[in-house]
Amino acid sequence: MKKLIDEFRCGWQGISQPSLLLSATFAAGCLVLSTIARWGIAHIRPDVFFALYLPAVFLAAAIGGARIGIATAVASGVLGVAVNFGSATADPARFALLLIFWAVCGFVIWGVEHYRTIVAQQREDASRLIKEEEYRKLLIEELQHRLKNKTSTIHAVLHQVLQDQPQVWGAIDGRLRALSATDDLIARLDGNGCDIKDMLRSELGPYGHVRFNLNGGSLFLPAKLAVSLALIFHELATNAGKYGAFSSARGLLQVSWSVSEDRLNLTWDETEGPMVEKVGPSGFGTRLLQSALRAFDGKTEIRYLKSGVHCTMQCRIPAA
Repeated sequence: MKKLIDEFRCGWQGISQPSLLLSATFAAGCLVLSTIARWGIAHIRPDVFFALYLPAVFLAAAIGGARIGIATAVASGVLGVAVNFGSATADPARFALLLIFWAVCGFVIWGVEHYRTIVAQQREDASRLIKEEEYRKLLIEELQHRLKNKTSTIHAVLHQVLQDQPQVWGAIDGRLRALSATDDLIARLDGNGCDIKDMLRSELGPYGHVRFNLNGGSLFLPAKLAVSLALIFHELATNAGKYGAFSSARGLLQVSWSVSEDRLNLTWDETEGPMVEKVGPSGFGTRLLQSALRAFDGKTEIRYLKSGVHCTMQCRIPAA
C-alpha cells in the first residue's frame, strides 16, 4: 500500500510517471465518481451531460500524463452521450456540446502537460544548482584549507628568520594571528564576512571575558571591512595589554557601536588603567590606526585621557 501511495505522490508531483495499471485504475475511478455525481445532479438538472467529467480529465492527466488524459476525455464523451439519467435522448445539440467538451479537455490536458514539463525542468535545474553549490562549497573549503596552511607556513618562515630579532617578531606575530583568526571567522560564513561581536570576542577573549563589555546590536561586517577592523582591534587590544586597561588588575574596557544609515560609529573606551604620562613617536601601530579605515571613507581619533585610552572610529559600511 505504501508503495502505491508513493507512486501516486510521485505522479502527482511530476517526479516520475506511475505505472499504466495505476494510471488507468485511477482514471477509471475518477470516471465512476463523475458519473455518480452526474446521476445526483440529474435529479435537479438532467441536461448536464459533460461538465462533471472535466475534473476527472484534469486529475487523470495530472497523474497519468497526456495519454491517460486523452483516453479519459474520450471515455467521458462516450459516457455523456450514451448514458442517460432521464427521458432525454441524444440529439444534435448534445453532439455539439460533446465537441465543445473535447475542445475544453484539449486545453486542460495541454495546460496540465505544460505545467508538468515546467515542474520537471525546474526540478532538474534545482538538482543541478544543488550539485554546483555543493561543488563550490567543497572548492572553497579546499582553498581555505590551503590558505590556512600557507599562512601557517609564512608564520613559521618568518619566525625562523626573525628569531634573533624578538622585538620585530613580536610586532609581526600578533598581527598575523589576528588576521588568521579573522579569516577563520569569515570562512565560517562562506567568505561573506563576520559579526562584529564574534570578532571582538575572538580578539579580546584571551584577556578575560570579565574585563570587557560590548554594547551594540548584531552587526554583520563585509569581509574587507572586517579585516581592517580586526587589525585595528588587535592594535588597541595589544596596547591595552601592555600599557592600558588590561595591564591593570582593575582595568576595564567598553566597546560600543551604532549604525546611522550606512555609517558605523564605534567607541573604544578604557578605564581604571595606568595613567598615560608620555606618548612616544608614532609607530606602525599608530599609522595603522590612522589609515586602516580611509578606504571606507572613515577616520580614527585616539585620545589619551587620565582614565585611559579613548578611541572613536567612523566609517562607511560597504554593501555586502
